[in-house]
Amino acid sequence: MPLLIRTIRKICRQKNVEKDFAFVDQITRSARSVSANIAEGFESMTVAEFITFLGYSKRSAGETRSHLYDALDENYIDQTAFNTLAEQTRKICRMIAGLIHYLQSVDQKKKRTSATHVPETKNQ
Repeated sequence: MPLLIRTIRKICRQKNVEKDFAFVDQITRSARSVSANIAEGFESMTVAEFITFLGYSKRSAGETRSHLYDALDENYIDQTAFNTLAEQTRKICRMIAGLIHYLQSVDQKKKRTSATHVPETKNQ
């Protein structure tokens, strides 16, 4: 993700881009939100809350990809740069989705284990 953010910041510093304040603000915020939401969710107290923040992160990566289409349409980036950056966002989304699925499966296993566990009682 740092490479994605650095590349986007570099694009935003180009003379033909930096004056498009709304675009610069939106793409920068969405790119930064990817890692920020992962970090915030990691610090949460529950797996469910972490999964929620991972969902936010995945959506931010998708939003960043959407802004890359705008960048291509506005000729802020060429097709090669778009392809590279869009693929990075897709890869990030796949990685986050994999982590979400893993955490959901671990959480479900814990729930099944604790739900099926019946404490032993002493017969008196």
